Amino acid sequence: MFDHIGQHALLHITFSLFILVIVWWSLQSLKLEKLIWHPKSGRGMMLFILIAVAITHLVTSFFLEYLNQALNLRYLF
Repeated sequence: MFDHIGQHALLHITFSLFILVIVWWSLQSLKLEKLIWHPKSGRGMMLFILIAVAITHLVTSFFLEYLNQALNLRYLF
């Protein structure tokens, strides 16, 4: 039972890091100069990091929840 929990945690961490890289890469095309007065300042970079983490959390939660529900379909019949 505990090995299942460890596998789930490893999957979650690995998938979250993978999605974070994709989100960070895609946010690089965003022109922060039009949204933030000083995008290279500490506050601007912190906002960029928080946006990346928030989007990563949303996307990761969606896909892992979808995976969990798809795996639970076996209990339907």
